Amino acid sequence: MAVIKGDASGGGVEHGDLLVKFAEAILGGTDAELAALRLRLCNGPGPAAMVDAAAVAALFNAIDRVADSTGIPVEPEKLQASADYKERLGIRRYREV
Repeated sequence: MAVIKGDASGGGVEHGDLLVKFAEAILGGTDAELAALRLRLCNGPGPAAMVDAAAVAALFNAIDRVADSTGIPVEPEKLQASADYKERLGIRRYREV
């Protein structure tokens, strides 16, 4: 939860701090920052880890965009099950479309 709310420590995940930086660069870094982080991932956890991290980011983006663009409604039981963490993350402050 802390990582999602801005703590860049990595959340206790091996190489988590580097993965957080990589995710942030994907979402809003410069091309140079992203290239440097790809290299750091390749030199640290390894090329396979870099590819896995990039694939997870790409897949998450794709799934989210498909759901949003088709207007798929969230099932009531999922809304109820997710209410607690949405509250802890402060998601309600974002505009709903």
